[in-house]
Amino acid sequence: MSDELRRLVEARMEQTLKGIEDTLRRILDHKELTFEDLNEIIQSLEASFTLLSQKWNLEILYALFLKNTVGFSGLKRVLGVNSRTLSDKLKILRQHGYIGRRVETGPPLRVEYSLMPKGRSTVLLALPLLYYSAT
Repeated sequence: MSDELRRLVEARMEQTLKGIEDTLRRILDHKELTFEDLNEIIQSLEASFTLLSQKWNLEILYALFLKNTVGFSGLKRVLGVNSRTLSDKLKILRQHGYIGRRVETGPPLRVEYSLMPKGRSTVLLALPLLYYSAT
């Protein structure tokens, strides 16, 4: 990545993080959070992080982000993952609302996957974490 592009990415991420921090401070100013509320939020985040940190899940989401809509065989080819693993991961991501599945009756039968709004947001929010962990 060029220095100019790196500076642009870092400036945009800094702006976004400041916006998130400002929003969180406004929420805290207008609503008291109890320890129980905070604990519930943290547990929800832990479950999401656990799911997303499992092998192939983020890769699948990023592949769908870059390709928009992809068939099963296309994902398998791009990721280099076996069919059983890919099928299991797609099912889990779909159950949690990260991706959508569309079946086109054939012949031949074609199944396509795409990101749901939750998946798109997750990809965009995970990008700064991935960027900073790599630097």
